Amino acid sequence: MKIRVINPNTTASMTAAIGAAARAAAAVGTTIEAVNPSFGAPSIEGHFDDVWAAAGVAEQVHAGEAAGADAYVIACFGDPGLHAARERAIGPVIGIAEAAFHAASLLATGFSVVTTLTRTCVIAEHLVAQYGFERRCRGIHGTDIKVLELDDPKSDAFARILTCAEQALVADRSGAIVLGCAGMADLCHALQQRLGVPVIDGVGAAVKLAEMLVSLGLATSKRGDYAAPLAKVYAGLAGPWSPGSPGSPP
Repeated sequence: MKIRVINPNTTASMTAAIGAAARAAAAVGTTIEAVNPSFGAPSIEGHFDDVWAAAGVAEQVHAGEAAGADAYVIACFGDPGLHAARERAIGPVIGIAEAAFHAASLLATGFSVVTTLTRTCVIAEHLVAQYGFERRCRGIHGTDIKVLELDDPKSDAFARILTCAEQALVADRSGAIVLGCAGMADLCHALQQRLGVPVIDGVGAAVKLAEMLVSLGLATSKRGDYAAPLAKVYAGLAGPWSPGSPGSPP
């Protein structure tokens, strides 16, 4: 099967790192295609960035349908454009936040989220409520590490995330940690060894969920709000992604 893993920001090095994490989790026979939009922000760190990220996800799902993708992973913890992507795609679309919340809830009665900037915690709070995990998520904690600093040794990212997670486990009385950024994926195993609790990377969790759904022959429902978008011509820069446009997948 082919899974298109979409990094909704435009930083190619992060796309490559996310692709590596996805391939490490994927089963033999699964092809991971890691992509990012042709436009948008270099990192997703607020509501304004998120709007452009959602449009970029729509662009990449549109292209993925033409390329025969079996499933999609949205590799940003805000799950930007998730519902639009499910409307556009035939196969499953998994957001890494939703995947991580589900995985954590199977491993502990309560979990804590450790993310990047404190200002983005409210976005995670909205997702927790939207997905119905209010009783399982016991806290959301920002480290105030910028997304693009995660792979900069000068940021001391690992130590800061480790300290935040240690404090969260105590303060929240939780039993697992969810990493709140796709850029943290490569830290997952080392953090788990140090913390002694399950540490969930949403990229890997989303890939495994996507594989499971495809292998069971399950696809996104096309009844109701996830039915294919109505054919119409979009204006301006959205024109090439008009639903039902010439050359567009059904």
